[in-house]
Amino acid sequence: MHQARFKGKLIPFLLMAPTLAILVLFLYFPVLQTFRLSLFRVAFLGLRKKFIGFANFVDLFQSPAYLHTVLITLLIAAAIVVIGLSLSLAISVLANQKVRGARVYRLLLIWPYALSPAVAGIIWLFMFSPGFGIVNYLLSITLHIAPNWLGDPVLAVILIIVVSIWKNIGYNVVFYLAALQNVNTDILEAAAIDGAGPWRRFRSITFALLSPMTFFLLITNITYAFFGIFGTVDIMTKGGPINGTNVMIYNLYRDGFQYYKTGFAAAQSVILFVGVIILTIIQFRTSGRRVYYGGT
Repeated sequence: MHQARFKGKLIPFLLMAPTLAILVLFLYFPVLQTFRLSLFRVAFLGLRKKFIGFANFVDLFQSPAYLHTVLITLLIAAAIVVIGLSLSLAISVLANQKVRGARVYRLLLIWPYALSPAVAGIIWLFMFSPGFGIVNYLLSITLHIAPNWLGDPVLAVILIIVVSIWKNIGYNVVFYLAALQNVNTDILEAAAIDGAGPWRRFRSITFALLSPMTFFLLITNITYAFFGIFGTVDIMTKGGPINGTNVMIYNLYRDGFQYYKTGFAAAQSVILFVGVIILTIIQFRTSGRRVYYGGT
């Protein structure tokens, strides 16, 4: 195979220089600054800094409020990932059937992903508003109940989970549909001839062949569950009620940009960063072993 060769040794580095400059300026340098600031107590607008070592981290892990935030974040993230992927796979299998108007159905399933989290939050906020929301109106005239969706901590958590799953389901469906359409139908037909039922064929063959895509979506959904729900939480609940939906990314934002606790917020950013990395590594070491990369 013929390989391209550059006449000068510096030309590849010159071509990469713009990309590297952007990465260093807007990614690597801010990351390093965040790690550095996490070791300081920073005054308003950074006018004065005092080195305090790991005191910010100690304060965080000794704070019941922050530990509650971590617990709520893990609960919401687990629900978004598990329920979201399960529902997306089921919908993708149905959408992959050869029926009239299949393209229209698939488009309708995908379009929520085109909305920004803020827009999705506004739509659901109007739908579930206790005073004038369409959901409470229908419940009041049918079941004579009007739940306070945004005022009850449990209901608010459920609502955030539902909205987040709905917002991201189009993304999952796109990838699952692409994977399903590339599954080798000869294997499924051979299994059917051997007497395997629809559920056995799906569980033992289709799902196994989808494992690379499932593994990819597992990682992306974990990232979304920890970072991507910020806009939804900000629009719908502002972390309330009673900090019931105060997830880690939103708590970080409040401490950093509303209370101007820059060092404290930087420490939370480091914890969130390291936590997601640890979860990802765990997924690679556990789920990654069961991923089948054979031909489809």
